[in-house]
Amino acid sequence: MKIERILTGLESGDTAALARAISLVENQRDGYEEVLSHVHARVGKSGARRIGLTGPPGAGKSTLSEQLIRHYREQGLKVAMVAVDPTSPFTGGALLGDRIRMESVSTDPGVFIRSMATRGSLGGLAVTTEEVADLLDAFGFERILIETVGVGQTELDIARTAESTVLVLVPESGDGIQTLKAGVMEIAYVYVMNKSDRPGADKLRQEIEVMLGIGRGNAFRHMSAHHGNKTGEGGRGRAKTDGEWEPPVLATVATTGQGVVELVAALDRHRTWLEASGAFTARRRARLAERTRAAVDRAVHQWIWRETGAEELLARRLDEVLEGGRSPYDVAAEILDQVKSGATR
Repeated sequence: MKIERILTGLESGDTAALARAISLVENQRDGYEEVLSHVHARVGKSGARRIGLTGPPGAGKSTLSEQLIRHYREQGLKVAMVAVDPTSPFTGGALLGDRIRMESVSTDPGVFIRSMATRGSLGGLAVTTEEVADLLDAFGFERILIETVGVGQTELDIARTAESTVLVLVPESGDGIQTLKAGVMEIAYVYVMNKSDRPGADKLRQEIEVMLGIGRGNAFRHMSAHHGNKTGEGGRGRAKTDGEWEPPVLATVATTGQGVVELVAALDRHRTWLEASGAFTARRRARLAERTRAAVDRAVHQWIWRETGAEELLARRLDEVLEGGRSPYDVAAEILDQVKSGATR
């Protein structure tokens, strides 16, 4: 009955039902797959855009997200925000820092903000962030912003979840570019130098331009066009003649809203490129294929340990493993042989 009430609430546009559905999915409680299956047919029907914001802690991602929300609301668009926060060591939940910082827009009925805990995930997002984004998409939100917890080289899940990924940097991170470039510098479609009114902003911008150029074999191609240009509109941020997207490097001051209009325009151009190049459909197909594989893996894992005699067999062999008579791999092979032969409890 609880699942039925949630589904009925989602159909009627009840925000409270949406919040309950998100909790169900986030905690992977019984019935969450039924909810996701129910809403799947509506995913993508509202023309929702999923925009990821990533970058080092303190770069101003939350403030920039708040400015984006305000801009989209001025356009009459419904906006949802998924803020992935660090996990509380006491409750296992999100620390809610991002939600507190966005208090000025959180009371808007056209805005929905949800904090999620990483719960040990090393990819910068929670395990179920993408599925929560599906719920928001099916509910009718037209812009879905996803903010990561703060990136390192391994926190790249956002590239698989969002269609447009924005990497937010600050002048103080100039020396940190070397540590970022092997990972997160390669997954963004728009680069934002926030707090661009601070000393060192021009130097960082040039470093980013050169680094992006090195990756494409034209390190200094845009230097003259961009030198001293704070908007980042000197040729980047559009498809090149070979059809490849060339990321823009934009300058913003999130606390004042400077540069937000240019950022929105760059995101619009990127969406146009995704659709025109066929990348949007290809990425969605890949994402759905990966989701299906993950669902199968999860179901098989649960079935093996819950419905077969695998747990009992492990318990019987554990003493031998401890004594060195068998290895974990021997026992795993025996469990798989038992499953393949159809043996159950």
